[in-house]
Amino acid sequence: MNRKHFFRKAFTGLAGVMILPSLALAGGRGGGIPPKIARRGEGRKLNVLGDNMTLKLDAEDTGGLYTLIEQHNEPGVGIPLHVHTGEDEVFRIISGRVEFRLEEKTAVLGAGDMIFCPRGIPHAWKVVGDGPAKVDLSFFPAGLERMFAELARLPAGPPDMERVGEICARYGLRFV
Repeated sequence: MNRKHFFRKAFTGLAGVMILPSLALAGGRGGGIPPKIARRGEGRKLNVLGDNMTLKLDAEDTGGLYTLIEQHNEPGVGIPLHVHTGEDEVFRIISGRVEFRLEEKTAVLGAGDMIFCPRGIPHAWKVVGDGPAKVDLSFFPAGLERMFAELARLPAGPPDMERVGEICARYGLRFV
């Protein structure tokens, strides 16, 4: 069965369900990665310094290939200018409006828009407008979700930015 027909059959009738076929990832018989279904409302919920995330797929699920996170945030939530040394990042706006800065360019994206942030390029984002935003965020390769989990364990209240910087640096992320 060719991939076109495989995906058509895999996704038929599965509204609200995302399937990650291992065949597509490994380019063969799965490479030992089992398929995973990530249903709406399921996943590991984290509050990372005010960024509300649900981990849908992580390094364990994808054999380290990528991470998929669903973000639900109110206006004003964002992350300042920063650089990843080890991951490329893709944001897909599901609803709401998000302002992105990629190097010196700024753009406001809405539902259906996407942005690719390659590793090594400074970028920032912030939810703007009158309502919340829902965003799918992917990292290639996986692993940065471990940093998010560590940051989510920090005590509530204003963050100790020195501690935040130390944690982020261990994962190859630095603020600029």
